[in-house]
Amino acid sequence: MKILAFEDSVDIEALLISGGVELSNFEFKQYWDSQNYLEIISEFAPDILMLDHYMPPTRGLDVLKGILASDVKRPEIIVAMSSASMANNAMLNAGADVGIVKFDISKLKVWDQS
Repeated sequence: MKILAFEDSVDIEALLISGGVELSNFEFKQYWDSQNYLEIISEFAPDILMLDHYMPPTRGLDVLKGILASDVKRPEIIVAMSSASMANNAMLNAGADVGIVKFDISKLKVWDQS
């Protein structure tokens, strides 16, 4: 299973590992900005896409809207993972599947699927 995270300040892989998530069954990539996000998502074809809201140059909400309006294959699970619940709610309303405070991402049920 492939995981792609767009997050500009927190090491998401380290958060998952420190939260006890076994990542050996996952291929994980993190981008620290959202430049060329459609191209990156199209090429990597993640099963799980994790989006931070406050990320340059394109906010997570706008990345989400851009994906849904494009021809890029929609990831199976899109996770809104901002530290602000209002931002997660905005992404949920726009089509994200899960909204969670980023520091709690290791608690997502999706990690049990591996």
